[in-house]
Amino acid sequence: MIKAILTDIEGTITRISFVKEVLFPYAAKHLPAFVRCNESDPIIQAQIEAVKQEIAQPTASLETVIDTLLSWIDADLKITPLKQLQGLIWQTGYQQGDFTGHIYPDAYQYLQQQHQAGSALYVYSSGSVKAQQLLFAHSDYGDIRPLFTNYFDTKVGHKQSSLSYQNIVNQIPFESHEVLFLSDVVEELDAAKQAGLQTLQLWRDNQSQSQAHPFIASFEQFDSERI
Repeated sequence: MIKAILTDIEGTITRISFVKEVLFPYAAKHLPAFVRCNESDPIIQAQIEAVKQEIAQPTASLETVIDTLLSWIDADLKITPLKQLQGLIWQTGYQQGDFTGHIYPDAYQYLQQQHQAGSALYVYSSGSVKAQQLLFAHSDYGDIRPLFTNYFDTKVGHKQSSLSYQNIVNQIPFESHEVLFLSDVVEELDAAKQAGLQTLQLWRDNQSQSQAHPFIASFEQFDSERI
């Protein structure tokens, strides 16, 4: 019996193009000035040092750090310090009303229904917890953060590692087989399944498809009896 739902964001409950066409370009445009202007802030300092550690250059200049971050954005790399900085930059964009967080209508309805039915809802995304909460606080449907019990990012591990899902299960009051993981990415679903979670693939945005997991093209097709 499914008692909790762990959901991915991109390609699952929000379109991938929102991140690639809105959020990433916004962060890339504003990142250099943001890092330079906030270099002395302890939170930003910690991310700068994390970048230096990631590239094994402890004495790297600030410009090298900025160039590295921009290259990671171009390569769509999901590296924690980049995600933390992007979340901080996006906060300004959301608060200024430069954009709102896209949510598929069928996903919004599904999340509401599951919440009202008593299922615990959790989020696991490569984007930082801060970025997740910003998207949901400023979504197309207003502030929908109350729907979710907790949020997880790559601090628990990479999304294609089964250990990451076990780490999440260890932090919530449910057994792995009681949790349904939603994602559009086959490798993530494989890892979750290996950790004992139930899985459901969303076939959206022309992502790779697999017959190894139950699948739907829209949450309007969701049927818990078939999982």
